[in-house]
Amino acid sequence: MDPVTLELPHTLQRPGHAVAQEPMTRPAGPIVTGTSVVAFKYRDGIIMAADCLASYGSLARFRSENRLFKVNETTLLGAAGDMGDFQYMKHKLEDVMTHEYDMDDGQRLGTKSVYKCLSNIMYGRRTAINPLWNAYVVGGVDGGERVLGYVDLYGTTYTADAVATGFGKQIAIPMLRRRVEGRADEISEEEAVAILDDCMRVLFYRDCRALNKLRRAKVTAQGVEISEPYSLETNWTYAESIVGYGA
Repeated sequence: MDPVTLELPHTLQRPGHAVAQEPMTRPAGPIVTGTSVVAFKYRDGIIMAADCLASYGSLARFRSENRLFKVNETTLLGAAGDMGDFQYMKHKLEDVMTHEYDMDDGQRLGTKSVYKCLSNIMYGRRTAINPLWNAYVVGGVDGGERVLGYVDLYGTTYTADAVATGFGKQIAIPMLRRRVEGRADEISEEEAVAILDDCMRVLFYRDCRALNKLRRAKVTAQGVEISEPYSLETNWTYAESIVGYGA
């Protein structure tokens, strides 16, 4: 999609000031995109997953992308939407972490502070009519408290026991409400992994921009762990009974 070009009318150009040679541009939409991120609270912390696909329009172009990012030892970020804007956000957060380290004042940015910083960046870009075309899931353990939140390109924010982006908001969230909400304090890591894999498997079946190759991550009091890519087992034999499938 071509960028939108913004040109300043001559009546608004201040006399005596040089006019830029090139007009100011704004991206009109995302280009290379990732789809759903799914995350929820369990007994020991936060568990999150995202597939490894970055699509160029309808082309499954990049199949080994990592859309999970370790912000610090207590905070994990998952991204959907434009991959270029996600790279920009990673650089911004790395700058914040570097500044915190350079201050050397004994203070540490917790998950709530990182979430607030991310929310401010997204809302500020939206207000400037130059949004970052992403939806983010932020998870972490902050002072013993499990924190899980969502923020999108409009600056919309909320926290919940289960959060998803993309098609996951329509498909994974109903599954998680049934299997997670009200049980977050009793779900073991083994059960959490099984629930997460089930959600990602259904998304692969139903979302044409999804892939069955994914990464899984968890945040506990011991820190952040992001797995290597792995593939889910799938079964398409049931599809033969669906009217209109195949021949």
